[in-house]
Amino acid sequence: MGKPVTIITPQHRLWEVDFREIWRYRDLVDLFVKRNIVVQYKQTILGPLWYLIQPLLTVLMNMVVFGGIAKISTDGVPQALFYMAGNVCWFYFADCLNQTATTFTTNQAMFGKVYFPRLVVPIATVISNLLRFGIQMGLFVGFYLYFFFTGADIHLTWAAFLIPLLIVLLAGLGLGFGILVSSMTTKYRDLTILFTFIVQLWMYGTPIVYPLSIVTHSTLRLFIMANPMTFVIEAFKYATLGQGYFSWLGLGYSFAFMCVLLVVGVMVFNKVQRTFMDTV
Repeated sequence: MGKPVTIITPQHRLWEVDFREIWRYRDLVDLFVKRNIVVQYKQTILGPLWYLIQPLLTVLMNMVVFGGIAKISTDGVPQALFYMAGNVCWFYFADCLNQTATTFTTNQAMFGKVYFPRLVVPIATVISNLLRFGIQMGLFVGFYLYFFFTGADIHLTWAAFLIPLLIVLLAGLGLGFGILVSSMTTKYRDLTILFTFIVQLWMYGTPIVYPLSIVTHSTLRLFIMANPMTFVIEAFKYATLGQGYFSWLGLGYSFAFMCVLLVVGVMVFNKVQRTFMDTV
């Protein structure tokens, strides 16, 4: 009997995603997840402790600059806890976005030698970042319990049951923007530098170091609410702190934005991967 033959054919439609093929390569996804976790801190002194050090230093800086110097309100929530809630969510989104945005350029040598579904790489990135997110959520819970038992005016709300949905939104938005940017930067490498700057500014256009309630200027408030991350961050704060702006309509907007973004991102990604090696 002859050996089994696998025939690799190009996708006929740009929006198609072969989920069955991705599932067949789930072992490769697992391998990439482990690689991402190990490689990131392989040659560092403190290793995974950076998962804790980064949010702690960021919260400390936020307390000094925005809480101490700028005197920006946190709606009665302890500053450290308020900033930690926003930063934990933002870090996960930004990590998914930034690491996915370099999918083609980082893996160009491997992509040129062996075939596998290219979407395996960004999917593995989103999954591997869940470890970091989980550790930082543990740190947030530690902060939360301390302030709760010291009498801070915080409490969980019914929206806490939506936290898994909020994590899906963070991952989906990070993945969608990431694969879109990765597709554009294969040909125009300087867009990577520009986009890094945009992400930094984007953070300040999201209510992380300030509550949405203090934004009273109509045009500025509309601009901030057009940001799909706004409703996710505010919903997380409402769920865990009892303070924040919760809107079903806003979450619906973020979900619809994520779906459209993923469809567009996959279309562009599929188009670029056909001629990727010729471009680079």
